[in-house]
Amino acid sequence: MSKQTPRKQSARKPSAAQQAAAQQTTSQQAAAKQAAAKQADAQQATGRKAPGTDSGAGSAKAGGGRVPAPATAPAPETHGSPAKERLSRRRLLGTVGAAGAAGLVVGAAGGAAGVSAAQDGAPEALTTVGSTRVPFRPAGGGHQAGITTPLQAKGHLVAFDLAPGTDRKAAAALLRRWSRTAEELMAGRAPDADTGVALDAGPSSLTVTFGFGHSFFGRTGLTERRPLALDPLPDFSADALDPARSNGDLWIQIGADDALVAFHALRALQKDAAGRARLRWQMNGFHRTPGATAHPMTTRNLMGQIDGTNNPKPSDRDFDERIFVGRDADQAWMRGGSYAVVRRIRMLLDDWEKRSRHDQEKVIGRRKDNGAPLTGGSETTPMRLDANRPDGLPVIPANAHARIAAPESNQGAAMLRRPFSYHDGFREDGAPDAGLLFICWQADPLRAFTQVQRKLDRGDALSPFLRHEASGLFAVPPAAERGGYVGQPLLEG
Repeated sequence: MSKQTPRKQSARKPSAAQQAAAQQTTSQQAAAKQAAAKQADAQQATGRKAPGTDSGAGSAKAGGGRVPAPATAPAPETHGSPAKERLSRRRLLGTVGAAGAAGLVVGAAGGAAGVSAAQDGAPEALTTVGSTRVPFRPAGGGHQAGITTPLQAKGHLVAFDLAPGTDRKAAAALLRRWSRTAEELMAGRAPDADTGVALDAGPSSLTVTFGFGHSFFGRTGLTERRPLALDPLPDFSADALDPARSNGDLWIQIGADDALVAFHALRALQKDAAGRARLRWQMNGFHRTPGATAHPMTTRNLMGQIDGTNNPKPSDRDFDERIFVGRDADQAWMRGGSYAVVRRIRMLLDDWEKRSRHDQEKVIGRRKDNGAPLTGGSETTPMRLDANRPDGLPVIPANAHARIAAPESNQGAAMLRRPFSYHDGFREDGAPDAGLLFICWQADPLRAFTQVQRKLDRGDALSPFLRHEASGLFAVPPAAERGGYVGQPLLEG
């Protein structure tokens, strides 16, 4: 056969279709090279976890909205057999996602290698918000997370009543299971029989906080171990409480900077309760997302007011004395714990928004734009309660909310407010069913919340714009000790 002479290439300019085909081929080749490089990197990876940041309780001002800088998280923990690695939520999804991408790019011939490489590789780094982690067991012991932890973007409050026939032993088993699940979730790991809701997310500052209601002790035969400070709150004239949405044997507070992570925790804990406790009520709240403002600042409520300015700070000399139960507690198992008062407070926003800004500021006693007291300065400037106008009337009105609630007006009584806002749609009259899921922490509710609320009940200018619709008081013990569960000293002591 004679040797064929190659045909001379045409000098004509390629058509638009030819150019597009050439670009597609080039893109496919680049994608294939990139996938091959990722496979090679993944095969050499050492199983690093995504960066994480531990923010212990008390390390930042509550409600400040500050997000700590990311740091390297510890190596993944193991579960069961040492050879079987406990997959994180992100690592599990990364394995599936990377395998799918490899199949699309390199085809069937490279699919098996792609799956293997993805299983051995490290997941992509999370953003700062996703990687922030709060320890379930603070180093050296201490308080439960969710008390001094900076406010998260999403919150769930839920109360349970023990199922009929649930005794002390069964209650202990439930708290043991809940503690195990909370620890897994707060570390960013998927628990057993996971639903997959948060597979692609990091810890996102998740906190789970457990408390005991007054009725828990009678149901479990522990009446003698019920603290005196857990006696029911008194009735207030402004109360319009719904018993079905108040109190409860057990209480859980869930907070996270991602809504799916928060729901995932809520669902997991609800499933854990099956057969031992039944849901009594649930409330869902929200807060400003960390990083949404140019700099960390005190949150605003749905009235548009800066809320939490006069909160006690962890740096205060007497902070622990005010917020946490001391060594003189009548029940040793509550030493280092705190008491949470929970109130669902609906705001009459239609009425409030009809008032002028000047009138709103007189009701509160602070400026709306920057939270400064009406006596001048900035948000953090102390109120001058003795300052008068030229006509002799006080600059901060006598019935202003900030004046009546101030520690100076209540013999030094103070509580750490850590609320969430809520919006549950609209009422039949078209008004928003919205307001505040008020949560406050103190060493003694009688000397803090009750004392302040009694004074507010007698003449607070803000009261006509509020409706207190649900209430609860819960004893929140210290964090679980290493190898133990929350409330173990109570249930096994």
